[in-house]
Amino acid sequence: MTEYKYTVVVEQDENGVYIASVPVLQGCYTQGDTYEEALENIKDAIKLYIESLREVGDPIPVNAAVTEVRVSA
Repeated sequence: MTEYKYTVVVEQDENGVYIASVPVLQGCYTQGDTYEEALENIKDAIKLYIESLREVGDPIPVNAAVTEVRVSA
């Protein structure tokens, strides 16, 4: 079993729901009522995403570099 490491973005919407997504895995996202629930749900979504890529023989993307930038506006 291969272990993968991905950057996950979690944002809270206007209704208080947490939306989790994986930028390098287009279309891989989920939600949760709490931050922790969203993180657990995205782990399941990532596993399903990887399984679907394997089934069709597509390559599994690796995480891209993430850098934090600050701007003043």
